[in-house]
Amino acid sequence: MKKVNIIYWVATGLISLMMAFSAFSYFTNPDVAAGFVHLGFPDYFRIELGIAKVIGVIVLLAPVWPKLKEWAYAGFTINFISAFIAHQAVGDSLSDSVGPIIALVLLAISYWAFGKKQASKAAN
Repeated sequence: MKKVNIIYWVATGLISLMMAFSAFSYFTNPDVAAGFVHLGFPDYFRIELGIAKVIGVIVLLAPVWPKLKEWAYAGFTINFISAFIAHQAVGDSLSDSVGPIIALVLLAISYWAFGKKQASKAAN
C-alpha cells in the first residue's frame, strides 16, 4: 500500500502543480491570453477555466471529499481532452497538442492510485 500511496502523491502533486501554474498563467500571462484568442475562445472563458483549475487543485489535495474528488478528476479529464481537440482543430502542431495528453496520462495514474487507496480504506 505504501507504493500506491507514493504513486498517488507524486502523480497528484505533479498534476496539481501543473494546474496551479496554468491557472496562474491564465490570470497573469498575456501570451496565454493570446493563446486563448488563437484557439477561438472568448476571454472570459480563460478566467472561468483558471478559477475551475484552482478549485480542482484544492479538491484534489484536500484530505477529505472523496466524492468531490471524482468530479475534479472528471473536470480535468474533460479539460485535457478538450485542449487536445482545440489545438488540433486550429491546426497546431502535434508538439502543441502533446501536453494535454501527457497530463491526461498523469491524471489517469493519480486516479488509479486514488481508487486503490479508497478500496483499501473500505476494506479496513
